[in-house]
Amino acid sequence: MQFIKYSVIDHIAEIALAHPPVNALSIPMLNEILTVLRTAKDDDNVRAIIIRSDVPKRFCAGLDLSILQDTKGLAVHEFLDKLYIELADLQHNLGKPSIAAVSGAARAGGMTLSISCNVIIAGKSSTFGYPEIDVGIIPAIHFIHLPAIVGRHRAFEILFSGRSFTSDEAYQLGLVSKVVDDDQVLEEARSLARNLAAKSKVVMRMGHNTFMRFNDNNYRRDIGHVVESFCTVTATDDAQEGIRAFVEKRKPNWS
Repeated sequence: MQFIKYSVIDHIAEIALAHPPVNALSIPMLNEILTVLRTAKDDDNVRAIIIRSDVPKRFCAGLDLSILQDTKGLAVHEFLDKLYIELADLQHNLGKPSIAAVSGAARAGGMTLSISCNVIIAGKSSTFGYPEIDVGIIPAIHFIHLPAIVGRHRAFEILFSGRSFTSDEAYQLGLVSKVVDDDQVLEEARSLARNLAAKSKVVMRMGHNTFMRFNDNNYRRDIGHVVESFCTVTATDDAQEGIRAFVEKRKPNWS
């Protein structure tokens, strides 16, 4: 594995993101994440899964912006199919609990990765955000599930301001399950994973499947529209200007 580290200890699988400097999600990195999630899903010895970062002060910064510079849009479609559809389907049908241990910054696709899990444990200094709007694109997937978590009006303000927010605010919004000291994030996640792994795996699988089914919130019905909307936006001149401006570390000149 080039972008992640995978291990199984005491029935707990750990997927560690290891793509410095910010764990930017590329198509090869997503392929590795999806591969080990399938491995953990199919491994009868695995009872719980933790997704964490091996990069200090960074959980995941989101997608590699070079993907959006593909003028034909093929890379964008492939990336979204993996992040929005394959990842969601895997987590939906996992049959065992998954925990995101967030230490450091989680942005954009990093939010998608963490929120796909059943539980999020965050460090006190962790920060969260959806900065897509500032580079001329939209956090489309979060249009579906964020209003259901935090409410329509709060979701709009967060998604369209592009601002970052603290772990305490994330907890108050209901995005994060628990906030702990930074040096306790992984141990807290492991402690919860051990608790969950000790349950009946038959009951856990049936309960997880039922929980996910009743909390789908029409995700599969809406996801196709979201992918098309994202691709349409990224093809605009403003989106391409926003991406160039970000790479060049300057303010965008919107049309």
